Amino acid sequence: MADTDYKMLTRSGLWKNNPAIVQLLGLCPLLAVTGSVVNAIGLAIATTFVLVGSGAAVSAVRQVLSDAIRLPVFVMIIAAAVTCIELLMQAFAYELYQILGIFLPLITTNCIILGRAESFASRNPMIPAIYDGFIMGIGFSLVLILLGGLREVIGTGVLFADMDLLFGPSAADWEWVLVESYQPFLLAILPPGAFIFAGLIIAVKNLIDIRIEKRRDRLRQKPVKGARRVRVTGKIS
Repeated sequence: MADTDYKMLTRSGLWKNNPAIVQLLGLCPLLAVTGSVVNAIGLAIATTFVLVGSGAAVSAVRQVLSDAIRLPVFVMIIAAAVTCIELLMQAFAYELYQILGIFLPLITTNCIILGRAESFASRNPMIPAIYDGFIMGIGFSLVLILLGGLREVIGTGVLFADMDLLFGPSAADWEWVLVESYQPFLLAILPPGAFIFAGLIIAVKNLIDIRIEKRRDRLRQKPVKGARRVRVTGKIS
């Protein structure tokens, strides 16, 4: 589509309409598997792959589907993409696949995937649909990794632990011990910690938005140079 605004899609997916901290979609995997960065990266890659693949497939068949079978076909396409990423993770990152467990197949029911398929991919050509899926996946991934990093650092005092589960034996040395003899803070890596840190991230995002809006209001109200006030008395002489 010639008039696709890629700048708007980018801003929407990464910040203004971020699926994780604005739309609040996909919270179940977001909160469940972000106890460490490696888990977050694994789920981020899987979700982005499914968003891009399903977006491309839905866009390709959008003109030949009737309303009666559209949603079932979308679900089948998403399930096929999820099966592909599961098989790839079983082949190349089996231990991480076991850690992520049920949350990989549950991507099929993730509201982000079906929502983008219905609201965007089914109404746009393939290239914009692929780009939208990629940007939405990146926006979701950034929140996943940020949340995983916060919980891992505060919970264990270590960052990038067990990266070899995803990137192979060469990544075993990526671990950063930020605090020696750190006393683990279990709340951070338990489910309540996920809710707390996710809420903090959302609060910071909202605070930034409020400050940006206030700054824009001040700029709108700033007088233009060279302008003069004219007093109207109501008397005509």
